[in-house]
This record gives sequence, structure tokens and C-alpha cells, in this order.
Amino acid sequence: MELSRLLLVKQNFPDRSIKDIPGEAAKQLNASPFASRVKPGGSVAIGVGSRGISNIAAITRAVVDYFKSHGLRPHIFPAMGSHGAATAEGQADVLAHYGIVEATMGCPVISQLEVVSLGSTPEGIEAFMDRTAYESDGVMLLGRVKWHTDFMGKIESGLLKMMAIGLGKFAGAQRYHTYAYKLGLEHVIRTVGRQVLASGKILGGLAILEDAYHNTAQLTPVPVETMEQREEELLALAKSWMGKIPVPQLDILILDEIGKNISGAGMDTKVVNRGVQGQYNPWPDTPSIDRLFVRDLSSLTYNNAVGIGLADVTTDRLVNRIDWVPTRINSLTASTPAAIRTPVHFATDRECLERIWPTVGKFDSRDVTIGWIRNTLELSPLLLSENLIAGIRANPILEVVGEAQPVEFDADGNLVGMLQGVEPAGSAH
Repeated sequence: MELSRLLLVKQNFPDRSIKDIPGEAAKQLNASPFASRVKPGGSVAIGVGSRGISNIAAITRAVVDYFKSHGLRPHIFPAMGSHGAATAEGQADVLAHYGIVEATMGCPVISQLEVVSLGSTPEGIEAFMDRTAYESDGVMLLGRVKWHTDFMGKIESGLLKMMAIGLGKFAGAQRYHTYAYKLGLEHVIRTVGRQVLASGKILGGLAILEDAYHNTAQLTPVPVETMEQREEELLALAKSWMGKIPVPQLDILILDEIGKNISGAGMDTKVVNRGVQGQYNPWPDTPSIDRLFVRDLSSLTYNNAVGIGLADVTTDRLVNRIDWVPTRINSLTASTPAAIRTPVHFATDRECLERIWPTVGKFDSRDVTIGWIRNTLELSPLLLSENLIAGIRANPILEVVGEAQPVEFDADGNLVGMLQGVEPAGSAH
């Protein structure tokens, strides 16, 4: 097997990073009406999710400090549906790995699974809220607004989804995804979100937007009165900043890692152009990718392998790491069993590539086009095969760094990590 040499390619996306995260958060929050909506000395529950959001600890601490500065009593709770293996301890551990613990936040972190019913939507969908949040004097949501990995709409992943699915814990997440199988997830998010808003408990949310480098790019206070409209506007903006694989087609895309900290589906489906029900290349205006080779799990996914079913080939080492308890819970709760199918797997990276390249419709391995990324959050720099050079040179945002290098394997037959030690472009986490 002789493969085309690889080029290290930098994508020069606009850098929209906020330089002073606590300062910007304080500025935005101080211009908001949130604290004035809570009685003096009242309690505020701050819902925080499970995604790998850049600077999440610093942003969360700024929200805590804002409410404390107004004489209020904040506490933090996990708003993450079935994540963390759907246990109170698991969800607290997820927050702790992001640095969100009482010692660093200056307020209690309360993780439990009991919920309160908020009544039913017109479709008969019962809405739920974390009990400690419901018993507070107001609930503040803290979440990233971005595209969702399962569907396309005007509202996808963000504050409304957190309000609908995150606040409902495992009890809510399971029911909502069941209804979504027929009604569509966007419809369920909107209708359950409206039911939660009708409870009068929500103060609003702080929407986090990230640029193509995964830097914190915008912090926007969103009051309840305009939440649906503002989230639609913010999602459109976030989508316009999205980073992509910078070529129209690849035979093989190599991912060093997938994980829940990277995306709800383990990998961003709108980067790799896969559907969580097993569809190939379902997303328009996204590069076509014929085969996905996933090498390993992220260290922050706690061996939850949701998304591995999107891969065409993987390694024995990844399969041997899978903890099937959280993997099954998460996937089946979301009604996406295809996302945890075990792909064909082999002992070494070399064998994975040797077995998969003949399936892309080419007779010569040197003609196979290859892309290689760490994960779907880090798209610059990336590796692209030298046989794509014409398209690389024609793209004004691309910059080739150094000379083309051959694909190399170590003594164990595994790829020599050509991205190891290379700092992600625009990194400001």
C-alpha cells in the first residue's frame, strides 16, 4: 500500500475570539435584566450542559459572580438530559472535568435526577424541570448556540434545547426523543420549550457563540420574551462562521478521536457529512466523504462511544475501550441505535487503511484522496493528501505549511501522529 504524501494545511478562518472572557461576560450581564427579576436575597439555579464549550468554567464563574454581586444566592446544576450515564454522580463528574466545582465556582453544585412536572404541551408532551431548579426563585440557562448533529432547522442546539431536554433530566430526555421520532426534534424543542417558559421560572439565558477555531466569539444575554426569535438569529450567525473540510470530496477522512465532549454524536455530523441514523452524505453544501476511519476515543468521553456507528472502520483498541453502559443509555435515549453499531475493526491503523482503501472505487492506492484531523472541533491545521494540491492552491484561505510528508507507521503498525505537537490554529481555550 503506497498512499499519496500528506500536506499540513492551515485554514485561515477569521479569528473572532474574545480576549477578556470574564470582562465581556460581566459587561453583557450587567446590561441585562436578569438579576432584577429575582426578589432580594433570592436563589438562582444556573443550568450548565455537558458539551466541550471553550472557556465554560470562566463563563460560568462570571454568571455566578453577577448574581452574587446583586445579593442573590446562585447554585449550579447539570442541565444535560441523559449524559453522564444518566446518573447524578456521572453528571457532576462531567462538570468537574470542566473545572466546575464548588471550590472554583464559589457556589454549590447540586446534581440530582428528581424532576417536577410542568404540565403538558398541546400535543400531550409532558414537560419536566430539575427539582432544585424549580424550587429556586429563578432559573438561568448557560449554553452554546450551534447547529445540531441530528437535524436541520431554524432552531437546533442551544438555549431552547437545553430548556426542553437538559432541564428535563433523563425522564424528560427519553420522552422528548420518543416524540421527536415522529414529530421532529425541532418541533419538540419549541413546544416543550414554550411549556417550560410558561412556568414563569426561567429568567433567560446567556448564549455562547464560537468561531471556526472553537474560540468564544460572542456572549449574548437572551431574555425570555424574545428567546425563540433571538435564538434563530444567533443560530444563523453561528452557521455562517462554521468551519468545514476545505475540499469538495474525500475518499477517506481519518479522525484521531471522537467523544461526547466533542459533539453530541461523538463527531460533528455536519463536518463529516453523516446522519445519526446511518445516512451517508445527507447534508447539502458539505463536502462528500466516502469513508470514515476513527482511530480512538477522546480521554474526556469516559469511554462513551456514541457516534462510532458513523465510522466505516476503526481499531481494536477503540472497541476494547468502549463502556457500553453510558454508550447504550445515551444512544437509545436519543433513539439513534445506528450511532452505536460497531464498524469493522482491525488490530492496527495500517490494516484499517489497507482494508478500507479498496472500497472507494479506485484501483491505485496512490490515487486515494485523504484528509486527517484530530477531531471535528479542530479543523486547522489538518492534513490533506498531495493529490489534492490543485484545489488547495485555488482556495484563498488555505496555506500549505512545509513539505509533503509520506504516510508513516510505527513498529506496531500504527500511524505516526503527524498532527501531534502541532498547535491548533487560533487556539484560545
